Amino acid sequence: MTSIKVNGQAVDVDAPDDMPLLWVIRDLLGMTGTKYGCGIAQCGACTVHIDGRAVRSCVMPVSAVGDRNITTIEAVGKTDAGRRIQSAWLQEEVAQCGYCQSGQIMSAAALLAHVPNPTDSEIDAAMSGNICRCATYERIRRAIKEAVTL
Repeated sequence: MTSIKVNGQAVDVDAPDDMPLLWVIRDLLGMTGTKYGCGIAQCGACTVHIDGRAVRSCVMPVSAVGDRNITTIEAVGKTDAGRRIQSAWLQEEVAQCGYCQSGQIMSAAALLAHVPNPTDSEIDAAMSGNICRCATYERIRRAIKEAVTL
């Protein structure tokens, strides 16, 4: 049995130490907002926060989390940066198919939490590795810039 803290709640999960955090979140805890994309940390669909930092949950073994706090898309709106990003996402109508959006939002929220007024190059660096097959990258950038003012 492994104890982890997800969205402010301590939970016990019966998972092998090497089980990726993504599968713990989705399969054992039933929170399906975090998506499986590539399984090799290249697409960003599985992004969650660990102590406020964006990480790819598909390659992080649950045993590596320790006592750090995991935040998923289900709770990111409770943070100031997450609330502002989600609001800007809606205003800019970012989502098209929507599959990558939870990972995009998680990466953008982590950026704003650490860099309150990011430059274009800081946005590029923070969002690199978050792939959007619908190519909504310009709307994503506009939403991040809009979130700064909210």
